[in-house]
Amino acid sequence: MAEGAQGFRRSFLLGEIASHLGGCLTGDPQIPIEGICPLEDAGSSQLSFLTHARYVPLLAECRAAALIVPSSFKDLQFPLLICDRPYVALAKAAQLFAEPVRLAAGIHPSAQIEESVCLGSQVAIGRLAQIGSGSSVGAGTSVFGGAYLGRNVQIGENCLIYPGVVVMDDCVIGNRVVIHSGTVIGSDGFGFAEDELGQHIKIPQIGIVQIDNDVEIGANCTVDRATFGRTWIREGCKIDNLVQIGHNVTVGKYSVLVSQVGVSGSTQIGSHVVLAGQVGLVGHIHIGDGARVGAKSGVSNSVKAKEDVTGIPAVPHKEWLRNSAHIRRLSQYREELRQLKKKVERLERELDRPQHSTEK
Repeated sequence: MAEGAQGFRRSFLLGEIASHLGGCLTGDPQIPIEGICPLEDAGSSQLSFLTHARYVPLLAECRAAALIVPSSFKDLQFPLLICDRPYVALAKAAQLFAEPVRLAAGIHPSAQIEESVCLGSQVAIGRLAQIGSGSSVGAGTSVFGGAYLGRNVQIGENCLIYPGVVVMDDCVIGNRVVIHSGTVIGSDGFGFAEDELGQHIKIPQIGIVQIDNDVEIGANCTVDRATFGRTWIREGCKIDNLVQIGHNVTVGKYSVLVSQVGVSGSTQIGSHVVLAGQVGLVGHIHIGDGARVGAKSGVSNSVKAKEDVTGIPAVPHKEWLRNSAHIRRLSQYREELRQLKKKVERLERELDRPQHSTEK
């Protein structure tokens, strides 16, 4: 078993991986595995994966030591790890070979730590990081270089706060939260009132952002603080890069927001919701539990639980598919309409023509 720093292992036996994944193993459990690669790149000591029939032709030249597959591929002539949820199995297997990203515990001499800051055990504070007075950082958390934590910020245990992250005053972050570089938590919400002269009077944004356990937020996102109360990102949410979340928004448990999503203020997003890339939500609507919104959609009304919607404005997905099919046929419809118009004009001319009597 090859091991890296602090006991991190870089090699596992195939049988050990099968036991970890809870999958059915066909093949030699003593095969050493040293990493994971796609079918076309995997070497003789690496694990690979196959989940769709269109990739079967790649097996002809595949040199992988073993494959993670669903039961539909159980008859392949490879050592196999057969799993009910192959993508989940792949994720868990990859975690075995992903060396944890951590700073060495301790405070860099250039870090700026103000008074009454509480630091837990094995906390790491990187070069030029700043932590404001009254803040706390939980055990095992790493605050990388150049990160800024304002006053009275609470960070939980075993978090990763990457370089350049900004967490403004009074925000609360739970345990095992990952925030990637360039993200700003707790910037002012966009709140203004127009007076009788048409001037925009700023409404002070005095709420907070609360981020619960096991949330991951990508790079260059913004999560605005609430006007009053809280903007709330609930447990297990995964947020991609370049996402904007407005003030007083709630994002329910285990929801997924893909890149370039924009959520306007006071919108309530349920649990297990999926917002695909570039989705935009207007403010003060509700997205029900388990709903899914297709890429580039503009949502102007509330969405029911477990409903799939797509389009601008967003409509039920099946309706959008029908509409899209019609749009693709517009030129055909135009030509058919043109021919029908000619026929109608010809019939009208026939009807308008004087009739000659044949009576005597």
